Amino acid sequence: MGAQDVTQQLLPKPRGTIKLAMLDSKLPQRLPPEKLNEIATRCRVDILEMLEKAGSGHPGGSLSAIDIIVSLFFHEMKSNPSDPMWEDRDRFILSKGHGVPALYAVLAEREIIPKSELATLRRINSRIQGHPDRVLLPIVEASTGSLGQGISIAQGIAMGLKHQKKDSRVFCLLGDGETQEGQVWETALSAPKFKLNNLIVFIDNNNGQIDGHVDQVMDLRPLADKWRAFRWAVQEIDGHDFTQIIGALEKARKETEKPSLIVAKTVKGKGVSFMENSIAWHGVAPNKEQLEHALSDLNGGHKS
Repeated sequence: MGAQDVTQQLLPKPRGTIKLAMLDSKLPQRLPPEKLNEIATRCRVDILEMLEKAGSGHPGGSLSAIDIIVSLFFHEMKSNPSDPMWEDRDRFILSKGHGVPALYAVLAEREIIPKSELATLRRINSRIQGHPDRVLLPIVEASTGSLGQGISIAQGIAMGLKHQKKDSRVFCLLGDGETQEGQVWETALSAPKFKLNNLIVFIDNNNGQIDGHVDQVMDLRPLADKWRAFRWAVQEIDGHDFTQIIGALEKARKETEKPSLIVAKTVKGKGVSFMENSIAWHGVAPNKEQLEHALSDLNGGHKS
């Protein structure tokens, strides 16, 4: 059985099942966990297929982050697919820019970019490059990839929205290795001063970075306690449990003064048996044979 055949056997693709006359609404979608899981599985397929076609990219951190990004776009954030630059939208900053295949897959699933465009990942003149490029693709909120900078951008946007007295919120996704950057801690220190309760930051805590396991390269522990000491509203969750992700977002929604920090414990390469918790798959694309194996895992051959 080829990769295309395996893909066809995965969860049903018709998007009409999730529209419910809501897809074009500016309000948060509030899809339930079972629907989010279906979408995330399709997005994992898209991530792997676009990386195999590109021949390069970052599967490990894209697969660890996808459940969080799906939850934001299909449950929590205000957005308008027919007008992605709608002034009152919620914003999403992917600070760990190398995980952008996950974001592209979600944008395609949300019908903000055409799905056919995923096949152009990393090509010359493509809008979808290996890191988010706001010049080429203005619907991404920031050009990221220089680690540590995205959270500062997110804070600036959150401050601007507060100044304009808008109720829009800013969501930012950091990698755990990324938090070794000093710039991250400047934001950690300053955001509570300005009472940015409209800033919600996730840490994709998969304990992996290009040089090895995070706790061996530069141990961050106790990670949550550090952010609590900086006066953030901190939660710790399983980053692949949609019920826990939704619960954390609901709690953050009720915060009246503090910025929120959600430490999401995740698995690098989640869903693919030979990629899970393997540093080797931080920045290596699968070949055709490996893609077929990965799609088989997603089709039920691997239970993680």
